[in-house]
Amino acid sequence: MAVLDKFKEMLSKKKDKNIACFVDGPNMIRKELNVDLDKVKKRLQKYGNLKVARVFLDQYASDKLIEAVTNQGFEVVIVPSDVDVALAVEAMEFVFNNNIDTIAIVSRDSDFKPVLTKTKEMGKDTIVVGTEPDFSTALRNSADIVIDLRE
Repeated sequence: MAVLDKFKEMLSKKKDKNIACFVDGPNMIRKELNVDLDKVKKRLQKYGNLKVARVFLDQYASDKLIEAVTNQGFEVVIVPSDVDVALAVEAMEFVFNNNIDTIAIVSRDSDFKPVLTKTKEMGKDTIVVGTEPDFSTALRNSADIVIDLRE
């Protein structure tokens, strides 16, 4: 455990890292979860510079929701089909971007475990941001850093 703590400390001091953040909107932007995207941004900025901040939403997202997400400084990506697939594909594109050092996934869903695993294999850092209920243990265990929004 001491090695992991040392790594987290080292990473948190490394402010020159660039982060690409991808938010699973249908999974995280729900009234009952009360996720504050500003809080997400602030927590991520402890680990580097947030260069990409995108929230993936389905075609049923209301104009009010889209406006609120945009007002918090996130780019909205509307997906006509499966949000998880679109988010995973886009995240993997940034794994191959030399200007990005860290991939952050904001979700509770274990579907993104393969994205985190492959990201680490490619030498990039990984962060998962989530909250209870149903914050996947498999997802948590796949990331270098876990940010629980309840803390």
